Amino acid sequence: MNAYALFYRILTRLTRVSGLWFFSLISGGIAVGYFLLFPKRVAVGIRFYQALFPEKSRAYHRWCTFRQFLDFTHVFRDRMLLAESGGGITTTFDGWERLRDAMAGSGGILLMSHMGNWEVAARLLKKTLPDLKLLLYMGVKQKEQIEGMQKRAVRQSDIRIVGVDADGGSPFDIVDGIRFLRAGGLVSLTGDRVWQGEQRTIPVRFLGQTVHLPAAPYVLAMVADSPIFVFFAVRIQKCHYRFCASTPIIVQATERRQRESAMARAAQQYADLLEDAVRRYPFQWHHFEPFLDAERQ
Repeated sequence: MNAYALFYRILTRLTRVSGLWFFSLISGGIAVGYFLLFPKRVAVGIRFYQALFPEKSRAYHRWCTFRQFLDFTHVFRDRMLLAESGGGITTTFDGWERLRDAMAGSGGILLMSHMGNWEVAARLLKKTLPDLKLLLYMGVKQKEQIEGMQKRAVRQSDIRIVGVDADGGSPFDIVDGIRFLRAGGLVSLTGDRVWQGEQRTIPVRFLGQTVHLPAAPYVLAMVADSPIFVFFAVRIQKCHYRFCASTPIIVQATERRQRESAMARAAQQYADLLEDAVRRYPFQWHHFEPFLDAERQ
């Protein structure tokens, strides 16, 4: 066990004795430390908020970045609350019937983002749809044992997780994904993160700039003939989340030469929905890696 995982375990035990206020206090201090000691991460946030709020000052963009760091601590707080109490978090769910209909047919692809809290979403989805069959494709960060502990908690909810190493391999086994979809399952992929430099991407417009999104979700949707549901789980107040599954995005092409344009249209639909979400909840997009093309150069 490395130092980070040991610290997390100690913090968890102290929180059980002292209460969640103690966890909030310590995690808030860690957020301040990251903001002060990791200027490259801060620079990524500033560039994002410059694109989101171009009319505002640089001081405002720095304040927004700090708010983003601080908001990220709620992710861990609510994970702990869910793990310790088995409840305590309520939700409203727009579009759950769309997912249920998909499960009765050719399955569906949940296109998630670094928006809100993926673990709360996955575990509470299972409670909302008890017969849910969910396969999560997620990135694997080296030596990140804290994330590993959280993922094990999700596996205990009978949700299957496939880890993707950013340094190699395909983001998913497409054959396995197709089989899962055809059995009426839901396959979840991240739509706003390119895991490796040689990964196939699709250019879209986002916040007035060109960005590149992973092509994998759209390839899978086309090959499996399954709809894409853009899914967000945002925190709208303390211990309450709003889940939203979009109307289905269909990726179809009658001829081979139409495939690229069909995937590009679907990717742009996702980018438009993501842009709307980050404008509504600007501090809940916990994407701390370069995303805008100017940052990736």
